[in-house]
Amino acid sequence: MPSSPRPVVPRWKELLAVLSLALAGLIWLSGLVDSLSRPSVAPALSLQQQELTLLAEPKVPPPLRDALLGESPRDALLKALEGIALEDRSERQKQILVLLQGQGSALADLGGDVGDPLLQQLQCEVSVSDPSLCIDGVEAGRAAFRLAFSTVLPLVTALLGVLLLLGQTWRLLRGRLLAWPEVQGPDLTLIDMALLVAGGFVVISAVGVPLVALPLVGALTAGLGSPRREAVGVVINYAVMALPSLLILWRQVRALPKQRAPQGGWMQWRVRPVLTALLDAVAGWLMVTPLVMLTGWLLVRLVGDPGGSNPLLELVLGSHDPIALGLLALTAVVLAPLFEETIFRGALLPVLATRLGPLVGVLVSGLLFAMAHISVGELAPLTVLGVGLGLVRLRSGRLWPSVIMHGLWNAVTFVNLLLL
Repeated sequence: MPSSPRPVVPRWKELLAVLSLALAGLIWLSGLVDSLSRPSVAPALSLQQQELTLLAEPKVPPPLRDALLGESPRDALLKALEGIALEDRSERQKQILVLLQGQGSALADLGGDVGDPLLQQLQCEVSVSDPSLCIDGVEAGRAAFRLAFSTVLPLVTALLGVLLLLGQTWRLLRGRLLAWPEVQGPDLTLIDMALLVAGGFVVISAVGVPLVALPLVGALTAGLGSPRREAVGVVINYAVMALPSLLILWRQVRALPKQRAPQGGWMQWRVRPVLTALLDAVAGWLMVTPLVMLTGWLLVRLVGDPGGSNPLLELVLGSHDPIALGLLALTAVVLAPLFEETIFRGALLPVLATRLGPLVGVLVSGLLFAMAHISVGELAPLTVLGVGLGLVRLRSGRLWPSVIMHGLWNAVTFVNLLLL
Protein backbone atom coordinates (compact mmCIF):
# COMPACT_ATOMS: atom_id res chain seq x y z
CA MET A 1 0.00 0.00 0.00
CA PRO A 2 1.50 3.42 -0.88
CA SER A 3 2.83 5.40 2.06
CA SER A 4 1.72 8.98 2.47
CA PRO A 5 1.55 11.63 5.16
CA ARG A 6 -1.58 11.17 7.20
CA PRO A 7 -4.03 14.05 6.98
CA VAL A 8 -5.25 15.59 10.20
CA VAL A 9 -8.50 13.89 11.23
CA PRO A 10 -11.24 16.40 12.15
CA ARG A 11 -12.28 16.33 15.78
CA TRP A 12 -15.90 15.68 14.88
CA LYS A 13 -14.89 12.63 12.92
CA GLU A 14 -13.00 11.21 15.88
CA LEU A 15 -15.96 11.81 18.20
CA LEU A 16 -18.34 10.23 15.69
CA ALA A 17 -16.08 7.18 15.45
CA VAL A 18 -15.95 6.82 19.25
CA LEU A 19 -19.73 7.17 19.49
CA SER A 20 -20.18 4.61 16.71
CA LEU A 21 -17.91 2.14 18.48
CA ALA A 22 -19.77 2.59 21.77
CA LEU A 23 -23.19 2.15 20.20
CA ALA A 24 -22.02 -0.80 18.09
CA GLY A 25 -20.62 -2.47 21.20
CA LEU A 26 -23.95 -2.09 22.99
CA ILE A 27 -25.92 -3.35 19.98
CA TRP A 28 -23.66 -6.37 19.52
CA LEU A 29 -23.61 -7.18 23.24
CA SER A 30 -27.39 -6.96 23.43
CA GLY A 31 -27.73 -9.10 20.30
CA LEU A 32 -25.35 -11.76 21.60
CA VAL A 33 -27.23 -11.95 24.90
CA ASP A 34 -30.56 -12.18 23.06
CA SER A 35 -29.17 -14.95 20.86
CA LEU A 36 -28.92 -17.18 23.92
CA SER A 37 -32.71 -17.33 23.97
CA ARG A 38 -32.89 -18.45 20.34
CA PRO A 39 -33.10 -22.21 19.90
CA SER A 40 -30.19 -24.07 18.37
CA VAL A 41 -30.73 -25.97 15.13
CA ALA A 42 -28.41 -28.73 16.34
CA PRO A 43 -31.18 -30.82 17.99
CA ALA A 44 -33.40 -30.46 14.92
CA LEU A 45 -30.51 -31.45 12.65
CA SER A 46 -29.70 -34.44 14.81
CA LEU A 47 -33.32 -35.56 14.86
CA GLN A 48 -33.72 -35.22 11.10
CA GLN A 49 -30.52 -37.18 10.55
CA GLN A 50 -31.84 -39.96 12.80
CA GLU A 51 -35.08 -40.05 10.80
CA LEU A 52 -33.07 -40.17 7.59
CA THR A 53 -30.94 -43.00 9.00
CA LEU A 54 -33.99 -45.10 9.83
CA LEU A 55 -35.48 -44.55 6.38
CA ALA A 56 -32.15 -45.36 4.66
CA GLU A 57 -31.32 -48.45 6.72
CA PRO A 58 -32.57 -51.10 4.24
CA LYS A 59 -30.42 -49.70 1.40
CA VAL A 60 -27.15 -49.15 3.26
CA PRO A 61 -24.59 -51.81 2.22
CA PRO A 62 -23.46 -54.07 5.10
CA PRO A 63 -19.80 -52.88 5.01
CA LEU A 64 -20.99 -49.28 5.58
CA ARG A 65 -23.62 -49.95 8.22
CA ASP A 66 -21.42 -49.28 11.24
CA ALA A 67 -20.04 -46.07 9.75
CA LEU A 68 -23.34 -44.63 8.49
CA LEU A 69 -25.92 -46.08 10.84
CA GLY A 70 -24.16 -46.47 14.17
CA GLU A 71 -26.44 -47.97 16.81
CA SER A 72 -29.92 -49.21 15.95
CA PRO A 73 -31.55 -46.33 14.03
CA ARG A 74 -34.96 -47.25 15.42
CA ASP A 75 -33.77 -47.23 19.05
CA ALA A 76 -31.81 -44.02 18.52
CA LEU A 77 -34.82 -42.20 17.08
CA LEU A 78 -37.13 -43.54 19.80
CA LYS A 79 -34.71 -42.40 22.51
CA ALA A 80 -34.37 -38.96 20.93
CA LEU A 81 -38.13 -38.45 20.69
CA GLU A 82 -38.68 -39.64 24.25
CA GLY A 83 -36.11 -37.07 25.35
CA ILE A 84 -38.23 -34.20 24.00
CA ALA A 85 -40.64 -32.72 26.52
CA LEU A 86 -44.27 -33.58 25.78
CA GLU A 87 -45.29 -29.96 25.31
CA ASP A 88 -42.40 -29.40 22.87
CA ARG A 89 -43.20 -32.31 20.57
CA SER A 90 -44.78 -31.49 17.24
CA GLU A 91 -47.80 -33.45 16.05
CA ARG A 92 -45.60 -35.31 13.59
CA GLN A 93 -43.12 -36.22 16.32
CA LYS A 94 -45.99 -37.53 18.44
CA GLN A 95 -47.15 -39.66 15.54
CA ILE A 96 -43.70 -41.12 14.93
CA LEU A 97 -43.23 -41.84 18.65
CA VAL A 98 -46.55 -43.65 18.89
CA LEU A 99 -45.71 -45.79 15.85
CA LEU A 100 -42.21 -46.60 17.12
CA GLN A 101 -43.76 -47.77 20.36
CA GLY A 102 -46.01 -50.12 18.38
CA GLN A 103 -49.19 -48.28 19.27
CA GLY A 104 -50.49 -47.66 15.78
CA SER A 105 -54.11 -47.71 16.92
CA ALA A 106 -53.49 -44.52 18.90
CA LEU A 107 -52.45 -42.63 15.78
CA ALA A 108 -56.02 -41.78 14.86
CA ASP A 109 -56.42 -39.99 18.17
CA LEU A 110 -53.61 -37.65 17.19
CA GLY A 111 -55.13 -36.70 13.87
CA GLY A 112 -52.03 -37.93 12.12
CA ASP A 113 -51.09 -37.46 8.50
CA VAL A 114 -49.18 -40.37 7.03
CA GLY A 115 -48.24 -38.51 3.87
CA ASP A 116 -44.45 -38.69 4.20
CA PRO A 117 -42.28 -41.79 3.58
CA LEU A 118 -41.19 -42.38 7.18
CA LEU A 119 -44.71 -42.17 8.57
CA GLN A 120 -45.99 -44.42 5.79
CA GLN A 121 -43.34 -47.03 6.56
CA LEU A 122 -43.97 -46.99 10.31
CA GLN A 123 -47.75 -47.12 9.86
CA CYS A 124 -47.36 -50.09 7.57
CA GLU A 125 -45.07 -51.90 10.03
CA VAL A 126 -47.65 -51.90 12.83
CA SER A 127 -50.29 -53.39 10.54
CA VAL A 128 -48.40 -56.28 8.87
CA SER A 129 -46.49 -59.28 10.16
CA ASP A 130 -43.50 -58.86 7.84
CA PRO A 131 -41.94 -55.36 8.15
CA SER A 132 -39.87 -55.92 5.00
CA LEU A 133 -43.06 -55.56 2.98
CA CYS A 134 -43.27 -51.93 4.08
CA ILE A 135 -39.96 -50.85 2.59
CA ASP A 136 -40.16 -48.38 -0.28
CA GLY A 137 -37.00 -49.15 -2.20
CA VAL A 138 -36.95 -45.85 -4.09
CA GLU A 139 -37.37 -43.72 -0.96
CA ALA A 140 -34.85 -45.83 0.97
CA GLY A 141 -32.32 -45.46 -1.84
CA ARG A 142 -32.77 -41.70 -1.90
CA ALA A 143 -32.40 -41.52 1.86
CA ALA A 144 -29.25 -43.66 1.72
CA PHE A 145 -27.72 -41.33 -0.87
CA ARG A 146 -28.57 -38.24 1.16
CA LEU A 147 -27.24 -39.83 4.34
CA ALA A 148 -23.99 -40.89 2.67
CA PHE A 149 -23.44 -37.47 1.10
CA SER A 150 -24.18 -35.52 4.28
CA THR A 151 -21.98 -37.85 6.34
CA VAL A 152 -19.11 -38.69 4.01
CA LEU A 153 -18.54 -35.26 2.44
CA PRO A 154 -17.63 -33.51 5.74
CA LEU A 155 -15.33 -36.38 6.69
CA VAL A 156 -13.56 -36.41 3.32
CA THR A 157 -13.27 -32.61 3.38
CA ALA A 158 -11.83 -32.68 6.90
CA LEU A 159 -9.34 -35.43 5.98
CA LEU A 160 -8.11 -33.56 2.89
CA GLY A 161 -7.91 -30.37 4.95
CA VAL A 162 -5.78 -32.06 7.61
CA LEU A 163 -3.42 -33.38 4.93
CA LEU A 164 -3.09 -29.90 3.40
CA LEU A 165 -2.47 -28.36 6.83
CA LEU A 166 0.25 -30.92 7.53
CA GLY A 167 1.80 -30.18 4.16
CA GLN A 168 1.77 -26.43 4.84
CA THR A 169 3.27 -26.99 8.29
CA TRP A 170 6.05 -29.13 6.77
CA ARG A 171 6.86 -26.47 4.19
CA LEU A 172 6.91 -23.82 6.90
CA LEU A 173 9.33 -25.81 9.04
CA ARG A 174 11.55 -26.44 6.02
CA GLY A 175 11.41 -22.79 4.98
CA ARG A 176 9.80 -23.61 1.64
CA LEU A 177 6.67 -21.50 1.89
CA LEU A 178 6.45 -18.83 -0.77
CA ALA A 179 6.63 -15.27 0.51
CA TRP A 180 3.26 -13.56 0.71
CA PRO A 181 2.66 -10.48 -1.43
CA GLU A 182 2.68 -7.03 0.09
CA VAL A 183 -0.62 -6.12 1.74
CA GLN A 184 -2.50 -3.71 -0.47
CA GLY A 185 -5.89 -2.16 0.00
CA PRO A 186 -7.66 1.18 0.47
CA ASP A 187 -5.44 3.85 2.02
CA LEU A 188 -7.85 4.52 4.87
CA THR A 189 -7.44 5.03 8.61
CA LEU A 190 -8.66 3.18 11.68
CA ILE A 191 -11.11 6.05 12.19
CA ASP A 192 -12.50 5.36 8.72
CA MET A 193 -12.87 1.68 9.63
CA ALA A 194 -14.70 2.53 12.84
CA LEU A 195 -17.15 4.65 10.86
CA LEU A 196 -17.51 1.94 8.20
CA VAL A 197 -17.98 -1.13 10.39
CA ALA A 198 -19.37 0.27 13.64
CA GLY A 199 -21.25 3.24 12.19
CA GLY A 200 -22.46 1.85 8.87
CA PHE A 201 -22.57 -1.91 9.30
CA VAL A 202 -23.93 -1.94 12.85
CA VAL A 203 -25.51 1.32 14.00
CA ILE A 204 -27.15 2.63 10.83
CA SER A 205 -28.25 -0.86 9.82
CA ALA A 206 -29.74 -1.49 13.27
CA VAL A 207 -31.88 1.61 12.79
CA GLY A 208 -32.48 1.23 9.06
CA VAL A 209 -33.74 -2.34 9.09
CA PRO A 210 -36.65 -1.65 11.49
CA LEU A 211 -37.49 1.73 9.94
CA VAL A 212 -37.08 0.87 6.25
CA ALA A 213 -36.97 -2.89 5.75
CA LEU A 214 -39.88 -3.95 7.93
CA PRO A 215 -42.48 -1.66 6.27
CA LEU A 216 -41.05 -2.56 2.85
CA VAL A 217 -41.23 -6.27 3.61
CA GLY A 218 -44.79 -5.89 4.82
CA ALA A 219 -45.84 -4.07 1.65
CA LEU A 220 -44.11 -6.44 -0.78
CA THR A 221 -45.07 -9.69 0.91
CA ALA A 222 -48.69 -8.89 1.81
CA GLY A 223 -50.01 -11.44 -0.69
CA LEU A 224 -47.38 -14.11 -0.13
CA GLY A 225 -47.71 -17.14 2.07
CA SER A 226 -45.10 -18.76 4.27
CA PRO A 227 -42.22 -19.55 3.59
CA ARG A 228 -41.94 -17.22 0.58
CA ARG A 229 -42.86 -14.27 2.77
CA GLU A 230 -39.96 -14.99 5.14
CA ALA A 231 -37.54 -15.62 2.26
CA VAL A 232 -38.36 -12.30 0.57
CA GLY A 233 -37.97 -10.66 3.96
CA VAL A 234 -34.47 -12.12 4.32
CA VAL A 235 -33.37 -10.69 0.95
CA ILE A 236 -34.80 -7.23 1.66
CA ASN A 237 -33.43 -7.08 5.20
CA TYR A 238 -30.00 -8.07 3.97
CA ALA A 239 -30.05 -5.46 1.21
CA VAL A 240 -31.07 -2.71 3.64
CA MET A 241 -28.39 -3.83 6.09
CA ALA A 242 -25.65 -3.86 3.43
CA LEU A 243 -26.46 -0.61 1.66
CA PRO A 244 -25.25 1.90 4.33
CA SER A 245 -21.83 0.24 4.65
CA LEU A 246 -21.36 0.00 0.90
CA LEU A 247 -22.29 3.67 0.43
CA ILE A 248 -19.89 4.75 3.18
CA LEU A 249 -17.08 2.64 1.70
CA TRP A 250 -17.81 3.99 -1.77
CA ARG A 251 -17.50 7.57 -0.53
CA GLN A 252 -14.33 6.77 1.40
CA VAL A 253 -12.62 5.11 -1.56
CA ARG A 254 -13.87 7.75 -3.99
CA ALA A 255 -12.09 10.43 -1.94
CA LEU A 256 -8.72 8.68 -2.32
CA PRO A 257 -6.36 9.91 -5.06
CA LYS A 258 -6.86 7.67 -8.09
CA GLN A 259 -3.27 8.09 -9.25
CA ARG A 260 -1.99 6.50 -6.03
CA ALA A 261 -4.21 3.43 -6.19
CA PRO A 262 -2.23 0.15 -6.36
CA GLN A 263 -2.37 -2.03 -9.43
CA GLY A 264 -5.70 -3.83 -9.39
CA GLY A 265 -7.52 -1.01 -7.61
CA TRP A 266 -8.02 -0.13 -3.98
CA MET A 267 -10.16 -3.16 -3.21
CA GLN A 268 -7.84 -5.62 -5.01
CA TRP A 269 -10.63 -7.73 -6.54
CA ARG A 270 -8.40 -8.98 -9.37
CA VAL A 271 -10.69 -11.69 -10.71
CA ARG A 272 -8.11 -13.03 -13.17
CA PRO A 273 -6.52 -15.52 -13.34
CA VAL A 274 -9.74 -17.33 -12.45
CA LEU A 275 -8.23 -20.82 -12.09
CA THR A 276 -5.71 -19.67 -9.50
CA ALA A 277 -8.47 -17.95 -7.55
CA LEU A 278 -10.52 -21.16 -7.56
CA LEU A 279 -7.55 -23.24 -6.40
CA ASP A 280 -6.74 -20.79 -3.59
CA ALA A 281 -10.40 -20.76 -2.52
CA VAL A 282 -10.78 -24.55 -2.51
CA ALA A 283 -7.48 -25.04 -0.65
CA GLY A 284 -8.51 -22.46 1.95
CA TRP A 285 -11.95 -24.07 2.35
CA LEU A 286 -10.41 -27.52 2.81
CA MET A 287 -7.87 -26.35 5.40
CA VAL A 288 -10.31 -24.30 7.47
CA THR A 289 -12.98 -27.05 7.58
CA PRO A 290 -11.27 -29.36 10.13
CA LEU A 291 -10.37 -26.37 12.31
CA VAL A 292 -13.97 -25.09 12.36
CA MET A 293 -15.25 -28.61 13.05
CA LEU A 294 -12.75 -29.03 15.89
CA THR A 295 -13.72 -25.67 17.37
CA GLY A 296 -17.42 -26.55 17.28
CA TRP A 297 -16.75 -29.96 18.83
CA LEU A 298 -14.65 -28.46 21.65
CA LEU A 299 -17.32 -25.83 22.29
CA VAL A 300 -20.01 -28.47 22.75
CA ARG A 301 -17.74 -30.65 24.90
CA LEU A 302 -16.72 -27.78 27.19
CA VAL A 303 -19.91 -25.73 27.56
CA GLY A 304 -22.62 -27.75 25.83
CA ASP A 305 -24.78 -26.45 23.02
CA PRO A 306 -25.00 -22.67 23.66
CA GLY A 307 -27.90 -22.22 21.23
CA GLY A 308 -28.40 -19.03 19.29
CA SER A 309 -28.19 -20.45 15.77
CA ASN A 310 -28.62 -18.22 12.75
CA PRO A 311 -32.38 -17.92 12.00
CA LEU A 312 -31.58 -18.45 8.31
CA LEU A 313 -30.66 -22.07 9.11
CA GLU A 314 -34.10 -22.68 10.59
CA LEU A 315 -35.76 -21.21 7.49
CA VAL A 316 -33.78 -23.54 5.22
CA LEU A 317 -34.55 -26.57 7.39
CA GLY A 318 -38.27 -25.85 7.47
CA SER A 319 -38.79 -24.87 3.84
CA HIS A 320 -39.75 -27.09 0.91
CA ASP A 321 -40.73 -24.29 -1.45
CA PRO A 322 -38.31 -24.02 -4.44
CA ILE A 323 -38.73 -20.24 -4.80
CA ALA A 324 -38.16 -19.65 -1.09
CA LEU A 325 -35.10 -21.90 -1.10
CA GLY A 326 -33.79 -20.12 -4.21
CA LEU A 327 -34.06 -16.73 -2.50
CA LEU A 328 -32.38 -18.05 0.64
CA ALA A 329 -29.61 -19.62 -1.47
CA LEU A 330 -29.11 -16.33 -3.33
CA THR A 331 -28.65 -14.53 -0.01
CA ALA A 332 -26.37 -17.13 1.56
CA VAL A 333 -24.22 -18.13 -1.41
CA VAL A 334 -23.99 -14.90 -3.44
CA LEU A 335 -25.05 -11.75 -1.59
CA ALA A 336 -23.51 -12.52 1.79
CA PRO A 337 -20.03 -13.49 0.49
CA LEU A 338 -19.86 -10.46 -1.84
CA PHE A 339 -20.92 -7.96 0.82
CA GLU A 340 -19.14 -9.40 3.86
CA GLU A 341 -15.86 -10.00 2.04
CA THR A 342 -15.93 -6.47 0.62
CA ILE A 343 -16.24 -5.01 4.12
CA PHE A 344 -14.15 -7.38 6.25
CA ARG A 345 -11.44 -8.61 3.87
CA GLY A 346 -11.55 -5.93 1.19
CA ALA A 347 -11.44 -2.85 3.42
CA LEU A 348 -11.00 -3.72 7.10
CA LEU A 349 -8.30 -6.40 6.92
CA PRO A 350 -5.78 -4.45 4.77
CA VAL A 351 -6.13 -1.36 6.98
CA LEU A 352 -5.65 -3.39 10.17
CA ALA A 353 -2.80 -5.42 8.69
CA THR A 354 -0.97 -2.29 7.51
CA ARG A 355 -1.28 -0.42 10.80
CA LEU A 356 -1.31 -3.23 13.39
CA GLY A 357 0.45 -6.07 11.60
CA PRO A 358 -0.86 -8.99 9.51
CA LEU A 359 -1.43 -11.36 12.46
CA VAL A 360 -3.39 -8.83 14.52
CA GLY A 361 -5.28 -7.74 11.41
CA VAL A 362 -6.38 -11.29 10.60
CA LEU A 363 -7.41 -12.05 14.19
CA VAL A 364 -9.32 -8.80 14.77
CA SER A 365 -11.09 -8.87 11.41
CA GLY A 366 -12.01 -12.53 11.98
CA LEU A 367 -13.45 -11.78 15.41
CA LEU A 368 -15.45 -8.79 14.16
CA PHE A 369 -16.73 -10.91 11.27
CA ALA A 370 -17.98 -13.50 13.76
CA MET A 371 -19.55 -10.91 16.06
CA ALA A 372 -21.41 -9.41 13.11
CA HIS A 373 -23.46 -12.63 12.91
CA ILE A 374 -24.73 -11.97 16.46
CA SER A 375 -24.82 -15.60 17.55
CA VAL A 376 -23.11 -16.82 20.70
CA GLY A 377 -23.25 -20.42 19.54
CA GLU A 378 -21.47 -19.60 16.28
CA LEU A 379 -19.02 -17.01 17.64
CA ALA A 380 -15.98 -19.29 18.04
CA PRO A 381 -16.41 -21.34 14.83
CA LEU A 382 -17.10 -18.22 12.75
CA THR A 383 -14.01 -16.54 14.19
CA VAL A 384 -11.93 -19.47 12.96
CA LEU A 385 -13.65 -19.24 9.57
CA GLY A 386 -12.99 -15.49 9.47
CA VAL A 387 -9.31 -16.06 10.23
CA GLY A 388 -9.14 -18.61 7.41
CA LEU A 389 -10.76 -16.17 4.98
CA GLY A 390 -8.33 -13.47 6.07
CA LEU A 391 -5.32 -15.71 5.52
CA VAL A 392 -6.54 -16.58 2.02
CA ARG A 393 -6.92 -12.85 1.30
CA LEU A 394 -3.37 -12.09 2.44
CA ARG A 395 -1.79 -15.17 0.88
CA SER A 396 -3.40 -14.61 -2.52
CA GLY A 397 -2.93 -10.84 -2.44
CA ARG A 398 -6.45 -10.28 -3.78
CA LEU A 399 -10.07 -10.36 -2.65
CA TRP A 400 -11.70 -12.68 -5.17
CA PRO A 401 -10.42 -16.00 -3.71
CA SER A 402 -11.84 -15.20 -0.27
CA VAL A 403 -15.21 -14.33 -1.86
CA ILE A 404 -15.26 -17.70 -3.66
CA MET A 405 -14.17 -19.52 -0.49
CA HIS A 406 -16.91 -17.81 1.53
CA GLY A 407 -19.51 -18.69 -1.11
CA LEU A 408 -18.26 -22.29 -1.22
CA TRP A 409 -18.51 -22.62 2.56
CA ASN A 410 -22.07 -21.30 2.58
CA ALA A 411 -23.05 -23.42 -0.42
CA VAL A 412 -21.85 -26.67 1.15
CA THR A 413 -23.62 -25.79 4.40
CA PHE A 414 -26.80 -24.99 2.45
CA VAL A 415 -26.69 -28.27 0.51
CA ASN A 416 -26.16 -30.26 3.70
CA LEU A 417 -29.21 -28.62 5.25
CA LEU A 418 -31.27 -29.47 2.16
CA LEU A 419 -30.14 -33.09 2.27
CA LEU A 420 -31.39 -33.36 5.84
